[in-house]
Amino acid sequence: MEWERLLSDMKYGADDSPAQTNSRNQFESDIDRIIFSGSFRRLSRKTQVHPLAPNDHVHTRLTHSLEVAQVGKALGKALGEKISDKLPENTSPNDLSNIVQAACLAHDLGNPPFGHAGEKNATHQKTVNSK
Repeated sequence: MEWERLLSDMKYGADDSPAQTNSRNQFESDIDRIIFSGSFRRLSRKTQVHPLAPNDHVHTRLTHSLEVAQVGKALGKALGEKISDKLPENTSPNDLSNIVQAACLAHDLGNPPFGHAGEKNATHQKTVNSK
């Protein structure tokens, strides 16, 4: 695996120097960009469907994404510590943790409400509208 290429902190379209702003690296900046994006905030208005729920608790995609991100962050750090000898010289287990956390935060962006039922409905609507 090409860890240096995979875990590069270079931004697409940026100059050749790794970008570091203040005390945050690019992986931490990615997390902030996701959290402060309008797309992420709109997840609070989308329901995360749990079939046969025993109560009336509404779980939003935002809550789900935050929970997934916390689990991903812990798993990413544990994995990073386990393979730290294989990581590029300037990459820490914490960087791997931040990368996984960012991916987890972003995993539901752009999905329709109501889970897979919403996906089926969206596909059906496209088919109906194209006829």
